Amino acid sequence: MAQNRADRTLRIALASPAQNAWSETFIAAHIERLRDVDLLLSGGNPPRNVSRGAQLARPSAIGQWFDRILARPYGGMPGLLRHRLTKRLRKEKPDVVLAEYGIMAAEIVESCEAAGIPLVVHFHGFDAHREDYIARYQSYQEVFRYASKLVVVSRAMEQQLLRIGAPREKVVYNCYGIDVDQFVPGDPSTVGPGFLAVGRFAEKKAPQLTINAFHKVLQARPEARLTMVGQGKLWEECRDLVDSLGIGHAVELAGVRTPTEIASMLRNSRAFVQHSVVTATNDHEGTPLAVLEAMASGVPVVSTRHAGIADVVEEGVRGFLCNEHDVEAMAANMIRLIDDPQLAKAMGLAGRAYVEVHHRVEIQVDALQELLRTAARS
Repeated sequence: MAQNRADRTLRIALASPAQNAWSETFIAAHIERLRDVDLLLSGGNPPRNVSRGAQLARPSAIGQWFDRILARPYGGMPGLLRHRLTKRLRKEKPDVVLAEYGIMAAEIVESCEAAGIPLVVHFHGFDAHREDYIARYQSYQEVFRYASKLVVVSRAMEQQLLRIGAPREKVVYNCYGIDVDQFVPGDPSTVGPGFLAVGRFAEKKAPQLTINAFHKVLQARPEARLTMVGQGKLWEECRDLVDSLGIGHAVELAGVRTPTEIASMLRNSRAFVQHSVVTATNDHEGTPLAVLEAMASGVPVVSTRHAGIADVVEEGVRGFLCNEHDVEAMAANMIRLIDDPQLAKAMGLAGRAYVEVHHRVEIQVDALQELLRTAARS
């Protein structure tokens, strides 16, 4: 955890639902770069693990048995975890709690209030939009009432929180930042007509629609190639789609790759592609990090007018956008970049310049640091 003696007065407790809180790039950046993340809570909603001292949920088999008995007066294990979290917060006395995801905030807001600890909530995507979560947590009414600030990463997310009752004065737009030095820009005009997709094979990223669009590209430009990095529940469906379309010679489902490998693949691509859509459960993207990473790599983006993508990809300047589910338009946009390498280069340069100014991780984290400092002192 990052330490800076110049700012020792602010002690932050960060709560993340992931078992491995470093597994998500944007949360890892918060853990590593915020000054004095003093306590890390992780491993579920509500959290079960603490970075020091006794765990909120006992890990041993006999400990789990005792916990089940002790949980009965609290209505079950979540109630016991919240009780223990309240006691831990009272003992540790952090200056502020940063909850990663609205659903985490909804699970711990009672404990934060009981312990008298200010709460800042960072929404990331599905937590702001999915109807089942919004219903489960009663439109986040308690979170909106108690939290000092509600951080969003797209303008669509900002409007969504306002729509379900968030106070205007608490909602703050602070999009993700990336380490621009990690992504050395390439020149898309000097490489072949290869397209790269990076992300989970999940419904809201609609990888099958990217494949369908590329199939149309391939019919018009047989030299085109598509590489898709990632895994997920739609991976087998996409593999079967590639086989059924007979385009296996031109499409590589590359699986999981390291960040270093992805950076190299971006530098050697004509464009980045992703066909994000709103799902049946109203799930949305936030602002995909992979889009920002592509822009930092000097690569134009071909995507949809979806959530935060439209905030960062100025259409016709840093890439091309189309309506969700419009595979014909997406294919046409990809063909334009095959036929005009110099346009791809110009868009890539524009994207890199934009990210260097607006989406450096230092800028995003500094803004979040200031929000936490303000909340702690209010």
